[in-house]
Amino acid sequence: MTKFNYLKINNSKKIRYLKNYQKNTTYVVFLHGFMSDLEGKKPKTFLNFAKKNKLGFLALEYSGHGKSSGKFTTGNISKWTKETTILIKKVVKKNKIILVGSSMGAWISLNQFKFFKKQIVGFLGIGSAPQFLEGLMWNKFSKKMKEEITKNGIINLKHGNYEYPITLQLIKDGRKNKVFHKKIYDKLKVTMVHGQKDESVPVSYSKKVLKIFLNSKKKLVIIKKGDHSLSSPKWLNILLKELKIMIN
Repeated sequence: MTKFNYLKINNSKKIRYLKNYQKNTTYVVFLHGFMSDLEGKKPKTFLNFAKKNKLGFLALEYSGHGKSSGKFTTGNISKWTKETTILIKKVVKKNKIILVGSSMGAWISLNQFKFFKKQIVGFLGIGSAPQFLEGLMWNKFSKKMKEEITKNGIINLKHGNYEYPITLQLIKDGRKNKVFHKKIYDKLKVTMVHGQKDESVPVSYSKKVLKIFLNSKKKLVIIKKGDHSLSSPKWLNILLKELKIMIN
């Protein structure tokens, strides 16, 4: 049974999170993707790995996701970044950090560098999708779709078996959170893992992330036949192997 915690951020906002408390050690901070939660295989796999290796661990559900409070349609990259920053300060404190960002979680991870630059020692991206709102949504919307979202402030986007309510405020906020032009000079371990058959996010996004890091030890792992979520036991083992390399 996984034990979840809640942090009350203000009178109307509670954030659900998972943690493994450890003193004076590196923390693995897992940040999930767009409309995801902590019920999947990845957060639990990383939590078990942290426990086994006596590492600290933190994973949270952004507002409007999972069992955290708030409406998904009022959330955006800025808000979810801020919530992540608050939780890291509260749980991780001054310990060293390895960020593990899945899909949109990689975008939120990159936004944490301005707050925890001195603490971050590694970054593992999984199907990384920074700036996906512009590149993979807005730019691909038809003229009719753009008119609909501009007029109504929202559009329901079908992708596979899912329907995503995409708001205009979310798209606009994404533009304020551009990261591909950034330059990070610190010497870190940065590994991007991407499925070759990812139908949601092209591998080029992981390559763009690697370009941000100028002095880091960089690596791109392309998983043959891998999908976007990389949640099968075989693929999870590859992710853990890469995480292990970062710790040693």
